[in-house]
Amino acid sequence: MKAEKKTDKKWMKFRHRVVRNILFFFLSIYSKLKYRIKIEKFKEQNGRQYLILFNHQTAFDQFFVGMSFKGPVYYLASEDLFSNGFVSSIIRYLVAPIPIKKQTTDIKAIKTCIKVAKEGGTIAIAPEGNRTYSGKTEYMNPSIAYMAKKLGLPIALYRIEGGYGVQPRWSDVVRKGKMRSYVSRVIEPEEYMKLSNDELFALIEKELYVNEANSDNIFKHKRRAEYLERAVYVCPFCGLSKFTTQNEIISCTTCKREISYGENTELHGVGFDFPFLYVNDWYEYQKSFVNKLDLAEYNDAPMFTDKARISEVIVYEKKVLLEKEADIALYGNRIVINEGTETEMVFSFDIVGAVTVLGRNKANIYFDGKIYQLKGDKSFNALKYVNIYNRYINIVKGDENVEFLGL
Repeated sequence: MKAEKKTDKKWMKFRHRVVRNILFFFLSIYSKLKYRIKIEKFKEQNGRQYLILFNHQTAFDQFFVGMSFKGPVYYLASEDLFSNGFVSSIIRYLVAPIPIKKQTTDIKAIKTCIKVAKEGGTIAIAPEGNRTYSGKTEYMNPSIAYMAKKLGLPIALYRIEGGYGVQPRWSDVVRKGKMRSYVSRVIEPEEYMKLSNDELFALIEKELYVNEANSDNIFKHKRRAEYLERAVYVCPFCGLSKFTTQNEIISCTTCKREISYGENTELHGVGFDFPFLYVNDWYEYQKSFVNKLDLAEYNDAPMFTDKARISEVIVYEKKVLLEKEADIALYGNRIVINEGTETEMVFSFDIVGAVTVLGRNKANIYFDGKIYQLKGDKSFNALKYVNIYNRYINIVKGDENVEFLGL
């Protein structure tokens, strides 16, 4: 009879420290050259472990965090990172990020964090769970306060500033500008244990709040407005619409108005007065617009149609391609794939568990125990699927006045 394998293996490995030290040398040079970022080392670490909480602006944020701290840092990462076959296996082996399922209370992820903490590891979490589309720190799940108390580690609050100007979530290019990342405050366990969860959460929110809707800095690039259509889908003159971009100009395909995105991140109408000065202002208007929609008006005809690659995500394993280019229709109460064909799939919002956005232009649909991923072209706006789904759920729950739209 074969002996049972031990399942309680240590999460932390010596190789993680070796990999961290090797990567540090190359990434510190790369970060300074590409992002022009000033990364301030946390000199008060003194060999202690921490729970690092940081605001999320760029795809490189975790590396900025890692370069401020000595030793390996274990990051929470979405399940999408772990569903890319061999590549995911390499990442797990080298740095062992902690997998977490988006938009759910992942008990397994919490248990893994507790395990890492008991082993002496430092853990890093972006409480927003998403990179900002607007330039300001967005919604955080209040459960982060409960989790922080459960871990019992000193909390290092880590601010990233200038990242939205240098590389907004919706953009593929890095602008010439300035960034800064640093530990702004440490909250010791004896301090936060005296606070209620609500008080601790309010403190975390306050310390990590960054709003880059200002003209304080210059961020230079010829294609600085390119793919802003990934973030906006409501025109203040036309309502629901699609947009195109070229260089510094974004255009509404319905009314043909053109808006210029300046090096100081200001928005200005070309030949007319545009009502919003910054993307954040437009983004907030868009949320307000969606929160006033009567979605029942869009049950018979789609609000939007797109073409996208659709795959099934086998969590922690791989992605299985279902169709390279499918027709997608977004209604007020459902998402339909290849409507009217033999391969039609209907994702009723009454059954869908969640819709999330990943990266710049991917959307995950959690449906009937499975995860389906939509990945469109460079201009694909995945955000609208998340917003409309959450608007529907708010209405069904009787929370029609709740403003939260998924992120």
